[in-house]
Amino acid sequence: MGRVIAVANQKGGVGKTTTAINLSAFLAQKNKSVLVVDSDPQGNTTTGLGLEKNNGEKTFYDLLTGNADFFEVKKHVEYFNAMDILPTDINLAGAEIELVELDRPNYILKDMVDSLFLRDRYDYIIIDCPPSLNILTLNALVAADSVLIPLQCEFLALEGLTQFLHTYNIVKNKLNAKIEIEGIVFTMYDSRNNLSLQVVEEVKNFFDNSIYKCIIPRNVRLSEAPSHGMPINLYDPKSKGAEAYELLADTVIEHEKR
Repeated sequence: MGRVIAVANQKGGVGKTTTAINLSAFLAQKNKSVLVVDSDPQGNTTTGLGLEKNNGEKTFYDLLTGNADFFEVKKHVEYFNAMDILPTDINLAGAEIELVELDRPNYILKDMVDSLFLRDRYDYIIIDCPPSLNILTLNALVAADSVLIPLQCEFLALEGLTQFLHTYNIVKNKLNAKIEIEGIVFTMYDSRNNLSLQVVEEVKNFFDNSIYKCIIPRNVRLSEAPSHGMPINLYDPKSKGAEAYELLADTVIEHEKR
């Protein structure tokens, strides 16, 4: 049975979308079937996997609001045999107002995953969450089996982590008792910067069991890849960023065996 993993952090600019794109791409490269859910109205995961935004086709917004079914919205990612995406665009920003008026507004995505037996269709469902606590993030956390938390190697990111863990605990206690922390993955790491080293050590003191050993470095090729609509394993498979995300994918797969 497949796993639903939300990639989430309430702080923006921590490498969340980069992680969702490249983790999904490496899982697909390793012959895992993957559904990517772009739940961020910015739609950067959509474009980062080579799809156009605002092209008039049905999106994740239409699916959530009941204006389209799953098969109308789902698009195949041409780079991989077994990767699909639920694309999004800026229209998703209006979903919060509409969804609160529906029954069980925090369970819309979970009910869709369950009713369509998506865990039977895919090995992994990766949800890229928006960088804020809103109904889209809550839907992702309620639907998820686990949450992967990208953490930028700077001290301000620690405050964001504390805020997110508070949200996670509320969700676990009140909405989704089964959710677990998949892991914390450090991003934008610079070994030449003492601050990066200090942040890693500080977080390890509190969350050592949740820390993934793979650390995502600052890497120009990682930054360039989305503008070409390609994940890093296609854009520059020999880069340090590609090596790090491949290790992350291996770690996620290994976690499944525990």
